[in-house]
Amino acid sequence: MTVPDVSGLQGLEVPQPALLFDLDGTLVDSVYQHVTAWQEALAEVGIPLSVWRIHRRIGMSGGLFLDALQRETGVPLDPETLQRVADAHARFYLQRADSVVPLPGARELLHHLHDRGIPFAIATSGARRTAASAIEMFGLPADVPVVTRDLVERAKPDPHLFLAAARLLGVAPEHSFVVGDSVWDLLAAQRARALGIGLLSGGYGREELERAGAYRVYADPAEMLTRLEEVGVRP
Repeated sequence: MTVPDVSGLQGLEVPQPALLFDLDGTLVDSVYQHVTAWQEALAEVGIPLSVWRIHRRIGMSGGLFLDALQRETGVPLDPETLQRVADAHARFYLQRADSVVPLPGARELLHHLHDRGIPFAIATSGARRTAASAIEMFGLPADVPVVTRDLVERAKPDPHLFLAAARLLGVAPEHSFVVGDSVWDLLAAQRARALGIGLLSGGYGREELERAGAYRVYADPAEMLTRLEEVGVRP
């Protein structure tokens, strides 16, 4: 057997992977505030919907959520009503935004990455008007990229949010990890050619996340922080 010559690899500099974070259910404990806000918004236009049905769609863009809703309920909504529902969701969510808190370890994880020069960004299907207060909780430096639904053509499960975040960091998507709590995050990660890391903190199960492509699954940001070496992030 021929022994390959790997001497030229000694001292080879391997770049740190970039981390692209979802927001709701990944960094902040806000999934159920969104679920309740959608339920109340739909009730305003006469559509009662069970909480569990809404939860299964959290992580998608609002537009795709409403498209799926029409298909599942058989209730057509004209463009004016769709806009009313979207506006009402934002209104009801902001009414309870004060109850949203960072998930365990989220603040520590982000500051750990920043202090060590490890590139990361936040990419959320939420609009800036609903995401801004949650992002401000972390006190991140201005140079951390934040991509919201308003800035891209399509949101999850399309990959546009994560592609835009990788571009702002100046890294290739395939050299990135997407960290998210929903199957929609992980499907978008696959389409962006990035590896996916699943968190259980948004309510999806381990097997669901793994089937959607999660390379690793952790309980929450706190557990991920203690196991960063598993995703190639060196201390």
